[in-house]
Amino acid sequence: MNKKKTKESVQPHILCKKGDVAESVILPGDPGRVLRIAKLLDSGKEVSFNREFRVFTGKYKGLPITICSTGIGGPSTAIAMEELISLGAKNFIRVGSCGANQDKIKIGDLIISDSVVREDHTCLDYVPLQYPAIADPDIFQIMKKVSENLKFKYYAGSTVTVDALYSFKTKEIKSFWQKFHTLAQDMETGTVLTLARVKNVRAGAVLLVVDQEAEKNIREKIAKYSVEAQSGKGELVKMENKASLVALESFLLLSKNN
Repeated sequence: MNKKKTKESVQPHILCKKGDVAESVILPGDPGRVLRIAKLLDSGKEVSFNREFRVFTGKYKGLPITICSTGIGGPSTAIAMEELISLGAKNFIRVGSCGANQDKIKIGDLIISDSVVREDHTCLDYVPLQYPAIADPDIFQIMKKVSENLKFKYYAGSTVTVDALYSFKTKEIKSFWQKFHTLAQDMETGTVLTLARVKNVRAGAVLLVVDQEAEKNIREKIAKYSVEAQSGKGELVKMENKASLVALESFLLLSKNN
C-alpha cells in the first residue's frame, strides 16, 4: 500500500514528488545547462533526469533553489511547469538563449523580457491569443536592478516566441516584429509567462543572445554555442553564467522583499 502511494505521488515526466522541488525554480531549456547553473549553488543534488527534464535542487546563499530543464519549445515547457506547480513551485525564471531582433543587440548581451508577442501555440490550449504574456512586475524590476548592480549589459522590453526554429514563416515573423521594436526571439518564454499567469504564480525571463541575425548561418552559430556548452568553455558560456547569476540573485532579493 505504501509503495503504491509513493509511486502515484511521483510526477509522470519530471519524476519528482513533494519535497523534491523548491518554491523558486530556474527553467533552462538545455539539460546540460542545469549542471552548469548548479555549479553556482552552494550545495545540492540531482533529483531526477527523464527525457528532456533534468531536475537539480540545492541552495544558493541559503535559499532553496530548483533548476529544471524544459527541453525545446512550448509543449515540454508547459509539462514541466504544470508538474512543478503541482509540487509547490511558486516563482519561475527562464534562463535561456535567443536570437537578437535589433542590430544594436550583440551576441553575448542579455535580454530581460517584460512581455512576449505570442506567435507560439501551446498556450492557445489554455487561453485565447488575446490573453497577455507579461512578466511578473516584481521579478522583472528585480532582474533589472540585479543586472545593474552586477554591471551586466542588458536590454529590457518585449520579445517574441515562436514554434518552428527553421521554418520560413518564423523568418517572416522575425522580420515583421523587428519593425515594432521587439528585442529578441525564442521558443519558450511565451509559454512560461502566459502559463504562470494562468496558474497564478510568478515568472520572468532572462535570455542570452546567441544569434544576431537568425536568417544567416543560424545552424553554424547555434552549433558553435552547443559545442562550447558541452565543453563548459568559451565566451558564451561565461555570458550564460551571467544570466544564471541574474536569476539566482533575483530570487534571493525577491525572498528578502517578501
